[in-house]
Amino acid sequence: MAHFSSVAMIFLLCVASSSYAVKTVDVNTICKGVKNTSFCVTLLNSKPGTSRDLLSLANYTIDVTLANTTNTIKLLQSLISKSGGDAEAKYHYNGCLSHFKAIAGMLGAARYHMKSGEYDTVLEEAVAVRIHVDNCISGDSPGDPHYPYHDKSMLPKYANMVDQVAQVFAAVMDFLNPAI
Repeated sequence: MAHFSSVAMIFLLCVASSSYAVKTVDVNTICKGVKNTSFCVTLLNSKPGTSRDLLSLANYTIDVTLANTTNTIKLLQSLISKSGGDAEAKYHYNGCLSHFKAIAGMLGAARYHMKSGEYDTVLEEAVAVRIHVDNCISGDSPGDPHYPYHDKSMLPKYANMVDQVAQVFAAVMDFLNPAI
């Protein structure tokens, strides 16, 4: 009987430890489906530290997306203040500011959902970030007379950076939650 309980205990320890195992996937594998593969590989390999498990990569991409979003919000606030009497520019930048503030809120929620293990919700938030970026640049609705706005500022580059990082973020989440 002592032998059976020892075997049972070892089995339970193995099952328990495997359910908490850290899932890792090769960075190149994660980046295969991303439009800009080299950007994705560079971004994920730039993560400080040695941990390259999916949870740490997901949290890292949330942080990078949020940092880029914060920079974009600051740029938009500056562009709004400098737009003066240009009503079309002011309309465009205020609309984009609303989108990027929504993105910042979603990324805060994504952090919370990551901690709760709600990976499907985090993936939805990563996809929603990309939609908000597109709506900023292309307009919220196809018939919007203000779009496309021919923006000569740095906003399209900033928005593109947020979009690229969010695409990597979504790719990581695809591997973290393959059930979707």
